[in-house]
Amino acid sequence: MYFVHPQIKLNKENWLKIFSCFLKKPDFKSVKEKLSSYFPQKQIIFTDMGRTAFKIIVEKLNLSDSSILVPAYICDIFYPIFKKYNISPIFLDADLKTFNIKTEEVEKKITPKTKAILLCHTYGLKTNKIPEILSLAKKYNLKVIEDLSHSFGGIFNSQYLGNFSDASFISLYKQFSTLRGGMLICPPHWEIKLERTSFNFRDFISFLNCFPFFAFLFKNFFSEIAPGFVRKEKKEEFSKINNVSLNLFSFFLKDFENNLKNRAKLALFFQEELKKLGFKVQEGKDNVFCYLSALVPKNLNRNEFGKRLKEKGIFCTRIWHTPIILNPEVQKEYKINLSDFPNTIEIAKRIVNFPLQNFYFKKDIEKIIKLVACNM
Repeated sequence: MYFVHPQIKLNKENWLKIFSCFLKKPDFKSVKEKLSSYFPQKQIIFTDMGRTAFKIIVEKLNLSDSSILVPAYICDIFYPIFKKYNISPIFLDADLKTFNIKTEEVEKKITPKTKAILLCHTYGLKTNKIPEILSLAKKYNLKVIEDLSHSFGGIFNSQYLGNFSDASFISLYKQFSTLRGGMLICPPHWEIKLERTSFNFRDFISFLNCFPFFAFLFKNFFSEIAPGFVRKEKKEEFSKINNVSLNLFSFFLKDFENNLKNRAKLALFFQEELKKLGFKVQEGKDNVFCYLSALVPKNLNRNEFGKRLKEKGIFCTRIWHTPIILNPEVQKEYKINLSDFPNTIEIAKRIVNFPLQNFYFKKDIEKIIKLVACNM
């Protein structure tokens, strides 16, 4: 069976190290020393969720009662945050080649109330034309925020993504089997107080989901229940990451660079094979491939295609098939005209995310491709 979300390879070494993650105290010093090579001269704060880090950024950059330029093709978890801080999002349509924002729209949509721009390096590919965006930000005195949830380890001009903004944030469990956790990358002078968080039932369920047998059960029998439970369990106060999640992050971070090389090599092969079958892949260099994402051919029913693959043990997903602008409340709140976002709508209709784990071999990709071809 093949799954999209991060999975843990079952072997003796991993079992022993993972077991120790439940017993020992996190070594904050060594983790932060490791991260300093990615984000020099930045402060690293571990939060319970990535959205917590984003809320802190909003408060520290004084973005309440303002407008922020935001990708139209992004998760709708931002909507309650926008409401809480009375932020008016200005949505930017997506680029069909990269799935990131159409950078030519940025300057056209800046208003006197615009105070910031959110750059989401979608599915692991850096945002288009970063220098041009930074130049516009300087020209109009805009704060720049990077969402690194899909792109930890991504590079532009020999620097890691996250170093081109006033502040950045990450949802760690998008790329790591950490159960939960967020990370805030911010200026050293920011003073932030966080509540303690303990390992709980939600974390236990997330942990089980990192193993194929339980992932199979959840996908087949609890796919509707689990998301609702997780949303209800979110905390309102700013909280820390729990110790188990931080230990797991530290464990998987050690081999991140080697895993990334293998992942990128397989992903490029995967993309070439998908293109032969008529899929439209995410074009661009230095993709860290948080997700191996592509658009199905126009003559293929994406949902039915996914169901057929599921029957064969290939559990694809449709991450962001309902982006923020397709939320009915968002449409009503911000008077959205969907005809202004044709590319975002097109991507949402055709997007499919294929399994791609760090421990896969070429034969795994070949098996997936063979089943994809047979079930189109």
